[in-house]
Amino acid sequence: MALIDLQLSNSLLFCLVPFLFFLLIKFKKTRNNNSKIPKSYPIIGSYFSILANQEQRVQWLSDIILSTPKLTFTLIRPLNFQTIFTANPCNVQHMLKTNFPVYQKGEFSNSTLSDLLSNGIFNVDGDIWKYQRQVASHEFNTRSLRKFVETVVDTELSERLIPILANAAAAAEKKVLDLQDILQRFAFDNICKIAFGYDPGYLLPNLPEAEFAVAFEDSVRLSSKRLNLPYPLIWKMKRALNIGSEKKLRIAVQQVREFAKKIVRGKQRELNEKSSLDSADLLSRFLSTGHSDEDFVTDIVISFILAGRDTTSAALTWFFWLISKNPEVESEILKEIGEKTDDSVVLYDEVKNMMYTHASLCESMRFYPPVPMDGKEAVKDDVLPDGTLVKKGTRVTYHPYAMGRSEEIWGKDWAEYKPERWLNKDQVTGNWMFVSKDAYSYPVFQAGPRICLGKEMAFLQMKRVVAGVLQRFKVVPAAEKGAEPMFISYLTAKMKGGFPVTIEERKS
Repeated sequence: MALIDLQLSNSLLFCLVPFLFFLLIKFKKTRNNNSKIPKSYPIIGSYFSILANQEQRVQWLSDIILSTPKLTFTLIRPLNFQTIFTANPCNVQHMLKTNFPVYQKGEFSNSTLSDLLSNGIFNVDGDIWKYQRQVASHEFNTRSLRKFVETVVDTELSERLIPILANAAAAAEKKVLDLQDILQRFAFDNICKIAFGYDPGYLLPNLPEAEFAVAFEDSVRLSSKRLNLPYPLIWKMKRALNIGSEKKLRIAVQQVREFAKKIVRGKQRELNEKSSLDSADLLSRFLSTGHSDEDFVTDIVISFILAGRDTTSAALTWFFWLISKNPEVESEILKEIGEKTDDSVVLYDEVKNMMYTHASLCESMRFYPPVPMDGKEAVKDDVLPDGTLVKKGTRVTYHPYAMGRSEEIWGKDWAEYKPERWLNKDQVTGNWMFVSKDAYSYPVFQAGPRICLGKEMAFLQMKRVVAGVLQRFKVVPAAEKGAEPMFISYLTAKMKGGFPVTIEERKS
């Protein structure tokens, strides 16, 4: 299948072979110049640069953006398709708030991600988006958040995650775990429980190879690759012919949708059998509004699984790696855990008030945002605050990964992992006080009308996991000392090849 993919891609350029050969030679002669902005050629644009940097696309684009005076540049794709990339906070505020109606998900995103996300909240605009957001917002009130921490997260942590880590720590020979996989399983069980009232048992002790989870991972990865192709004609032709990666995607998405529909049908039966619900989970709220379109409700389920499974697990994976490199930060977190906990129980209020841990997570996501890039499409001509012209139909992508590395935003010490940059000390009590940053300089949770509804829920979940794990265990990366994992992104951030660790019981 990989051979078929390659043959098809090459055939699209066959008629341009002589011209491409000439440009390739020229590209090789000029690629080592001092300018980081990729060279663009007629017809094919910056195709060679895009192709050469596919594996490190996020970092490559970040380096280019940060080398420009306005923190903005335009990438020319084949056939003169243009994408504007920016790390300028003024531009981000313009897109996400000031001129919000002009910058939509748009046709490109809608069509590219339609097979997986279809009409889910992360892939639509207008009334469909507003409806889903309005119904979902009821799930994130204080009562629901307290229940989430004290029942769902706490149960998953104490009955599944902690025992798995304890067994690894107690093994005669050091047992290596893929912590990225463990955290994805943990987050998947959590989101299914709180949003759908369903327990998939993905973090059971035997770490089951769930067919759905594999299919979901494949669906996200292959859908993401569509976004990153130099031109969309490649995937559209393969999809029409049902070959290669598009055939794999079709099969994976079918498995994902079948799983999601089982959840929807089960919940619908439960609603039909009961006059009133014992608990109102997210799925129940949508079904109770009278929506009988199974496909539409399935779209909603898939979107929330993506949000709940991949973002928090990505944030925690990179957090535990950074903590292993910064023992002084780990010591401060342990000190805070000791002050906030009583008899090894960390409840809602205690978790909520863990300011230093909160700051440490914010700092971790500054370096490794779960969603490192997010694009919008201009529905009419516009001008960004830095003077960049935007034509109707152009994609404008803001780049949180680059923004987290900007000296203009964070100062000369931007490269330091420094939770204190988010904190002030109360002069009376001596306690840490969290100081929020401008949402448009730190758009890790988006900002404006589309700001993440689950932001507070995500922080509560992550802080509960950090407290529960670090209180008992030390997480030690299994890679060679000094080895740095590769940051990759399939809609959300991941460590390439997982995060192998050993677990050590912490001495009391």
